[in-house]
Amino acid sequence: MKIKFLSNKPWSRENKNSFPEPSSKNIPDWYMKEDRYAKQSNGEYYIGPDKGKIITWKGCPAIYDILITGYMLKTPCDIEFINTPVGKIHKIYDIRYQDFIHPRMEMSGFNQPDGYSKNHFAWHPDWAPKVPSGYSVLYSQPFNRFDLPFLNTTGIVDNDEVSIPGTVPFFIKEDWEGLIPEGTPYIQLLPFKRDDWESEYDFLDEKDIVRRNIKNSKKYRVPNGGVYLNEVWHRRKYQ
Repeated sequence: MKIKFLSNKPWSRENKNSFPEPSSKNIPDWYMKEDRYAKQSNGEYYIGPDKGKIITWKGCPAIYDILITGYMLKTPCDIEFINTPVGKIHKIYDIRYQDFIHPRMEMSGFNQPDGYSKNHFAWHPDWAPKVPSGYSVLYSQPFNRFDLPFLNTTGIVDNDEVSIPGTVPFFIKEDWEGLIPEGTPYIQLLPFKRDDWESEYDFLDEKDIVRRNIKNSKKYRVPNGGVYLNEVWHRRKYQ
């Protein structure tokens, strides 16, 4: 399958720092620097009862998987946010990008996130995705990026029918002020196929639950881990 990004701003061609990229090219530094295994204060690894190293959250394939899934839209310029007596304001010093962000009034009736300013903003993306027929795109906060000072609303667009990005509302941390640098991932895009689903329930008795858990433990709880990643996980390519 192929996703096409259509330029939506005059600067799109010249500013390569804002070109959409696979999420795998935008893994945060704090993830890359973390060790896969837990260490003691002396720098040596903890060793578990099974004689293997103890895996940290860095060894969770699910966390890694979501960080590399889909594509990232990146800010085309530096954006400064300042707290003032009348609320939070933003400044973009390069006039080419003045309409990249729009201030918004409080969204009445919307369940706004605690700890974020009520006067929010909206991204006006400089790129719009176009996907094959039968596919849609999830627009989201970059997953697990709690280090970012903003929080996006999440939505789905049928980008096989429409390739205009619209605007994406976001909130800034209430007490935070500072600079969001050029090239910061600000929206994660996940294309997916539209399918109809039905749900059902399968109730297991206590013996089946215990037997199932023992079987899973024997398979996956091995020294140094890695079974799921090596034998179960299916890598999806985003280029």
